[in-house]
Amino acid sequence: MVPHDGARPVGQVKEVTSLANPLVKDIKALALKKFRDQQNAFMAEGLKLVIDALDLGWSIRTLVFAKAGRGNAAIEKVAARTVAAGGTVLEVSEKVLAAITRRENPQMVVGVFVQQTLPLKDIRATDGDVWVALDRVRDPGNLGTVIRTVDAVGAKGVILVGDTTDPFSLETVRASMGSIFAVPVAKATEQAFLAWRRDFPGLVAGTHLK
Repeated sequence: MVPHDGARPVGQVKEVTSLANPLVKDIKALALKKFRDQQNAFMAEGLKLVIDALDLGWSIRTLVFAKAGRGNAAIEKVAARTVAAGGTVLEVSEKVLAAITRRENPQMVVGVFVQQTLPLKDIRATDGDVWVALDRVRDPGNLGTVIRTVDAVGAKGVILVGDTTDPFSLETVRASMGSIFAVPVAKATEQAFLAWRRDFPGLVAGTHLK
């Protein structure tokens, strides 16, 4: 018998066809920062991003994949890794996947991961280290691009100062092209950053919009 919420177990995988399914509703809610903060979670789209995140040790809660991916060896391997890590695996219809990602042509795989930030006090800069501090950056695409650039040039990480856009928004994660998983991100109030900066042993180079 198929449960009324549109989900049925298929081995270790739950098949979901209904947008009313509570699991789907929780994942869809991650489009909003309030619910990302409540669940301490975020979404990443694409098989490569999910594999990269798992390889880098990020904690996965849920793996969502399209029915068309059934039988795909790479997807099945990631599903097995998710189950082994204690996560849930959902096989969904294209309609459900499109609703989750808010895309008409979604990627075949979506991962829901636990948010992970670096406490500012744990940053111990040594010779040659470069950190990029962003003061109240607002645009998620810009933030994702900076994170991607930091990753590309081998800088150590990003410090977000003040009221910034969310590094775990869908737009930021997309723009980072997976670098969000490789680049440590710290958050700090302006006061906390200035206090930390007083003990920073290296050069501080500031820029201005003008």
